[in-house]
Amino acid sequence: QVQVSESGGGLVQAGGSLRLSCTASGSTFEAYAMAWFRQVPGKEREGVSCIDFRSKYPSYVDSVKGRFTISRDNAKKTLYLQMNSRRPEDTAMYYCAAAYRPWCSGSWSVSKEDYNYWGQGTQVTVSS
Repeated sequence: QVQVSESGGGLVQAGGSLRLSCTASGSTFEAYAMAWFRQVPGKEREGVSCIDFRSKYPSYVDSVKGRFTISRDNAKKTLYLQMNSRRPEDTAMYYCAAAYRPWCSGSWSVSKEDYNYWGQGTQVTVSS
């Protein structure tokens, strides 16, 4: 079992950078594919990025490709999301999710049922 908790959210100006962290408890963090999702009020939660257990094949939704970088440190049981060139439309609650599988699925960004554990979220606001 894994519990995850996000941190690092805040207010940034457009064009700025921010790094989110997701710290996991439990002994099997390295066995999980990990993902970041985000949600704005009234909209569906959307996948942002996913990373496999060995960090070999990170995946991104088109809107963040080239701007966001997902990474993980299995020794520290921590997942990261480096967000550069922030845009106002990146404003959302960001969630960390863990899937008990080694690789991100082909539908990682939409199959929320694939994820076994979710954090409480951290708010990111980008001002224009």
